[in-house]
Amino acid sequence: MYKIVDPNITMEDILGESAEFVKPQLGAVVTGTVVSVKKNHMVVDLNGVAVGIASGKETHDSLGTFRSLKEGDEVKAVVIDEENEDGMVVLSLKKASQSITWDRFEAAFKNGDLVEITVSEANKGGLLVDVDGIKGFIPVSQLAPVHYPRVEDADAGQILSRLQKLVGIKLIVKVINLDRSTGKMILSEKAAIERNAKDSLGKLNIGETVEGTVSGVVKFGIFVTFDGLEGLVHISEIAWGHVSNPHQYARVGDKVKVMIIGIEGEKLSLSIKRLTPDPWAVMEEKYPIGTKVKGTINRFSPFGAFVQLKDDINGLIHLSEISNEKVEKPEDFLSVGQEVEAQVINIDRDEHRIGLSIKALTPVKKKAKAEEKKEEEPKEEPKAEEAPAEEAKEEVKEEVEKEAKEEKEAKPKKAAAKKEKAAKTEEKPKAAKKEKKAK
Repeated sequence: MYKIVDPNITMEDILGESAEFVKPQLGAVVTGTVVSVKKNHMVVDLNGVAVGIASGKETHDSLGTFRSLKEGDEVKAVVIDEENEDGMVVLSLKKASQSITWDRFEAAFKNGDLVEITVSEANKGGLLVDVDGIKGFIPVSQLAPVHYPRVEDADAGQILSRLQKLVGIKLIVKVINLDRSTGKMILSEKAAIERNAKDSLGKLNIGETVEGTVSGVVKFGIFVTFDGLEGLVHISEIAWGHVSNPHQYARVGDKVKVMIIGIEGEKLSLSIKRLTPDPWAVMEEKYPIGTKVKGTINRFSPFGAFVQLKDDINGLIHLSEISNEKVEKPEDFLSVGQEVEAQVINIDRDEHRIGLSIKALTPVKKKAKAEEKKEEEPKEEPKAEEAPAEEAKEEVKEEVEKEAKEEKEAKPKKAAAKKEKAAKTEEKPKAAKKEKKAK
């Protein structure tokens, strides 16, 4: 049963006073009031003319709007379907946030402001960002030193592996290129820290000690980052002794203290070994000439073998000091890892060199000395054996007399033979003439 309060009001008047019904259009940004919020969806009253619903991934935006909503809150959303099977308008908080995000990125690009993003993907060229469907890209060259993938020989597989470890982390970046019409955006972490890096660089002093993080280990040294800067600890500055493999001294992510030993523009030279006492400063006192030392053969060179001593000190056993025998290759007499005892024969503190000798501790056998001396003496032509003087004379005399007798006896025989031969030679022509006449 209805009760009419004012009999003069007609139905036409009531309908005329009602708000005009406007159907939400696809892609339009609408404002409504939250009616209910569930675990994975929300229902929105669109000014009494329609009911909207946002569910699943469409409730998630970069601002985390859905997590903070409650009944009665006003919310903006984008219409992505005018009506579903339940007659409700399908809404998206994500797309509404996208429009707001584009505005935010455009303002940051124009003003040079920094923004925070989360890395969503990685490829060999850099990092990918997805903010409410807006795609951004950070090239490898635009990463900050601490995240730059320094690998041996620029190996693509290792670079990708290093970049994939950054997926999911938050970075502060600067927008360096943006095109809303194509949906493309280029970001730079390097540019974001540039201002702070320059300020930090201006405050550094030679000889200063700082703590940093190892950002790369390569065959020629260790890269360390701190305060947005990056410097190199050259292989020669890692330890006082010989360093053949920097990977044995540090890994990416390690915390390490370094000394600043050089500043050239933005190039920083660092040292780890200079934070410890120079063992060579007391080398002459610790290893006087003639001292016996023990060490391990750690490498060979064409001119000798290197021995690892204490305090990361390497000594050299020259080829001529390995053995009393002739040495052409050190590996013919020694092996890597072999423990040897040697004598200190020379120390050059300035050049950080210590000369050792195994030969000096090896006794030379007398026989070897005698043979060596014999080899050094000039060799004489071998002489015929000589018999005792008297016997030799008799033997020579008998031999001479025998030869003379034989020669005397042979002479008449030789003469007779010669004469007989001559006679035969003369008879041949005469016989030939007689034969001719007879014919």
